[in-house]
Amino acid sequence: MIIFILICLIIVIGVYAIFVRDLMSARARLTGCSKMIETSFGALEYAVVGEGEPLLVVHGAAGGFDQSIDMAGAVIGRGYSVIAPSRFGYLRSALPDDPTTAMQADAYVQLLDHLGIDKVAIVSISAGAWSALQFAARHPERCRTLVLLVPADYLPAGTSIRGGAIAREIFNSDFVAWAALKLTLIVPGGMAQTMLGTDASVIRAAEPSEKARVRQVLEHLLPVSSRFRGMQFDIQTAAMHEPYPIENTVCPVLTISAEDDRFGTAARARHIAKSVLNGKTVIFPTGGHALVGRNADALREVVSFLQHRVGWAERSEAQPTK
Repeated sequence: MIIFILICLIIVIGVYAIFVRDLMSARARLTGCSKMIETSFGALEYAVVGEGEPLLVVHGAAGGFDQSIDMAGAVIGRGYSVIAPSRFGYLRSALPDDPTTAMQADAYVQLLDHLGIDKVAIVSISAGAWSALQFAARHPERCRTLVLLVPADYLPAGTSIRGGAIAREIFNSDFVAWAALKLTLIVPGGMAQTMLGTDASVIRAAEPSEKARVRQVLEHLLPVSSRFRGMQFDIQTAAMHEPYPIENTVCPVLTISAEDDRFGTAARARHIAKSVLNGKTVIFPTGGHALVGRNADALREVVSFLQHRVGWAERSEAQPTK
């Protein structure tokens, strides 16, 4: 009995040691990679990577500036400078009282003013779509083009996020999240569907490079405790149905999703593209919310859209076209 207890104790200590190592590594990965400015809404964290045409990249739920760089970093070597803020409540960015996505969009403007940038193309990921759309509608003179990757929708009235209580427990504890992530990496089943909105079969069938990307997405969720307040804001936003005038968006808009996205963003992508002055939709048959197996195709679509629509955006200021 004593030997059994000792073995269990050694296992527990070993597991906890691995957790501490991984958490320290996650925090070290973020250290020194971002800067801070003070806005009228509080402190705002951001990073700028690369040189060239400015591209404002807005991360999704459970993200931060690091998620933006992970998702859009491939464009850096193609003549773009990625500006990656951490949204309200994520990592080191403040969460103001009674925050709204309109306030977040206004904070982006203050960041651009700080950087001396007059106008940008903007790429948003998932829940980042809300503030990105607000930015395009509220500040059309600052927005060249808008790309929405798997744009999140509001929750239907009377519904709640599936597994919301479980999600809150996971993302309120670095250890619980770490254990869940490890389990997902070992057995990509239900947790992959909950956290990535992607069927496990899609992940299993993916190329090794895409499996590695999925692994990075999951590993880079740590430390989740620094992202919890931002996630709470996203959950509140999803339930509030905060209105914004999509139809007033005058810049070219590209929306990208997958039919099998378990978060249902394909319908949202189509709706947004049809509601704006100049919209285009690309819907892949498979890939899920993480666009597994479609990442390279999505990148090509984004780069092509950005390169060919800048001229249209400049001309449309003088004479809008349908």
